[in-house]
Amino acid sequence: MSRFWSDHVSGLSPYVPGEQPRVADLLKLNTNEHPWGPSPKALAAIKEAADNRLRLYPDPQATALREVLAEHHGVTPDCIFVGNGSDEVLAHLFNALFRRQGRALRMPDITYSFYRSYCKLFGITPELIPLSDDLSIRPNDYLPRADGDLVAGIIFANPNAPTGRALPLQDIARIAKANPDIPVVVDEAYVDFGAESSVALLEQCANIVAVHTFSKSRALAGLRVGYVVANPPIVEGLERVKDSFNSYPLDSLALAGAIASVQDDDYFRQACNAVINARDTLTRNLTELGFQVLPSAANFVFATHPQHDAALLFRALRKHHILVRHFPLERIDQYLRISVGTPDDNERLCKALKTIITTSHPSSA
Repeated sequence: MSRFWSDHVSGLSPYVPGEQPRVADLLKLNTNEHPWGPSPKALAAIKEAADNRLRLYPDPQATALREVLAEHHGVTPDCIFVGNGSDEVLAHLFNALFRRQGRALRMPDITYSFYRSYCKLFGITPELIPLSDDLSIRPNDYLPRADGDLVAGIIFANPNAPTGRALPLQDIARIAKANPDIPVVVDEAYVDFGAESSVALLEQCANIVAVHTFSKSRALAGLRVGYVVANPPIVEGLERVKDSFNSYPLDSLALAGAIASVQDDDYFRQACNAVINARDTLTRNLTELGFQVLPSAANFVFATHPQHDAALLFRALRKHHILVRHFPLERIDQYLRISVGTPDDNERLCKALKTIITTSHPSSA
């Protein structure tokens, strides 16, 4: 603690990202990065944009990117808001939509942990809704409980993280229609790997806010591009907050790479399908090793072994120079979240797990 800090800083609970160590022969399956990399056309566009034009400020409205994203999603450009990765976009959403007369924000108890960090930062009270016994979101839990059930909004990831489970569109529509006077934010970071996007609900649900990122399905985590698809009045509020904070959020290289990525739809579809196929194979192989794997619509799986403690498996994999994610939290401390890698990556993981399982004593987990 420093005497120079603002009053609220010591009380913050910062988000802890997956570790990024520098180890030889390391297999990183802990941060859900895309195993096949970005579109070659995106890389070429970034290189082409790296010239004397970098002396100029980028387009503060990101007009060209918003236009291609609007075309991709079948909406108008005034339905698109962009920022530096979906985490920054989420921060603007919390600031612009959820600071409402001290009302609580309704969210799952097990989901992306950054939501709680933002609640702390912006002085928002989280109302945590337990997942079901099978770790799925129950839509009925997000319906109004009685007249005067006042909350600031609803937020959940779909597919959810770290479980990978997805809600069908009809359930999202039911939640949104039952809560017409509050924003329903659907964090769709992983939606391209097998779930349905809530963007399809915008015309019938004015309160839907879909959050997307270029970090996962477009393999541009290092570029930091995220965006929202929502109805224009919501986007206008986000723009007001953004322009009170940073009027030039996306740099010229990020804009060039993102535009080219969206325009290379063939590569995007092929890469997503490759991840889906690898995920299905990984799920089968883990099941053969005795793991119980939750149904996943993301680029990761959430798996538990009834005879082996997850923390011990996590540490044993580290000795094999393989990183996965373990969350020492109630209800999910016996699960490992494993990012989908290439077929070779997944084979190396399963071979290591087989060795660990066959040479260690079963635990009481």
